[in-house]
Amino acid sequence: MRICKKSSNFAQYFQYEYPMKVINLSEQPSLLNQYLKEMRSTEVQKDSMRFRRNIERIGEIMAVEISRHLTYATEQVQTPLAVAEVQVPQDKIVLGTLLRAGLPMHQGFLNMFDQAENAFISAYRKETIGRRGEMQIEIVSEYLAAPSIQGKTLILVDPMLATGLSMEVGYKALLSHGTPKNVHIACLFATPQAINYLQDTMPEEVTLWCAVIDPVLNPHKYIVPGLGDAGDLCFGEKL
Repeated sequence: MRICKKSSNFAQYFQYEYPMKVINLSEQPSLLNQYLKEMRSTEVQKDSMRFRRNIERIGEIMAVEISRHLTYATEQVQTPLAVAEVQVPQDKIVLGTLLRAGLPMHQGFLNMFDQAENAFISAYRKETIGRRGEMQIEIVSEYLAAPSIQGKTLILVDPMLATGLSMEVGYKALLSHGTPKNVHIACLFATPQAINYLQDTMPEEVTLWCAVIDPVLNPHKYIVPGLGDAGDLCFGEKL
């Protein structure tokens, strides 16, 4: 496992040194931090509609940041007065989301990338207790609905990047639909453990976008301080 370390001279947004490009948006003061504060708050997060909307808002912010890294071409458009030149993105975008917690964040991205194609992957944690009483986590995927991703820019969305296992499962499932040209992973909360894991399992050219990187993954595989179970906070507790 690679050990992450703080960087004193990294560019804007970068918190740790990783071979994979990792961008931590909360490193710079912005309105995003207000939404993170509300999502973490045990009082504010009780309002599930506001919780979902805050995830959606952060998705919109991250979509704009990712759009700065796309391929652009100059096109002409006729206005009522003259012809104007505008730089517009050329990439064919596929938004991929891990169900169910990823849905509000997916909507935020779709609000910005309104011409994108969409992919949905089921991925849930199956928890068992090992022989020595330790918690064992298995990620189970039973559903995939996706277009071809061949030669396209894939943006994979999942709010909580705790271990990296769900993201790996989702990415490998989508590879059955082609090989993307570029891959961006977007999450709200990530841990150094998950980032290290993805470095060992994902292509180096992948870019990881995080709203924040929290320092601890507890024995139950929850991010600390985190915010709790994002899926339950969005849609209610599950059996």
